[in-house]
Amino acid sequence: MKIYTKTGDKGTTALFGGTRVPKHHIRIESYGTVDELNSHIGLIRDQRIDPRSKEILIHIQDRLFTIGAILATDPEKAILKSGKKRLNIPLIEEEDIELLEKEMDKMNDVLPPMTHFVLPGGHTTVSFCHIARCVCRRAERLATQLYEEEPFDQRTLHYLNRLSDYLFVLARKLSNDLQAEEIKWVPKKIDDH
Repeated sequence: MKIYTKTGDKGTTALFGGTRVPKHHIRIESYGTVDELNSHIGLIRDQRIDPRSKEILIHIQDRLFTIGAILATDPEKAILKSGKKRLNIPLIEEEDIELLEKEMDKMNDVLPPMTHFVLPGGHTTVSFCHIARCVCRRAERLATQLYEEEPFDQRTLHYLNRLSDYLFVLARKLSNDLQAEEIKWVPKKIDDH
């Protein structure tokens, strides 16, 4: 199988189901950003982190491929008029969201309470988590815009929302594991004039 097909040379690409859309279409932006997020998560996974976090990140990467498939599917081609699924695309399940919540709860149980926002950074691995969190938020914003135009299973949005929270808590956990300094953001006081 050749990687290049030349079918996109005129600025369009095919969705699952065959529909062609411009490469700047919100659907392409949505799943392209999820793909970007998946690559950032791979970068976190490649760091020296604990085995449990690596295991969860692999699971997350698998779920992101599922989300990419959901977002790359033309909704009109996904379901037959009879209501049956035409394309065999998996869905995000409630258990996927619950896994992220349980993992966050476990990490938060051993972390000091958060009293302020923290500045991203302190260690390269922690910074990678914060970058992934920001990309996840962008993916969520794009997916919610797409959802307004062409709805899909809402658990996809719930998962992206929870994943950005997970990445924040993971950044805090890794700061703790790596004994990196967490710098609190304390807003400067505005002098009254």
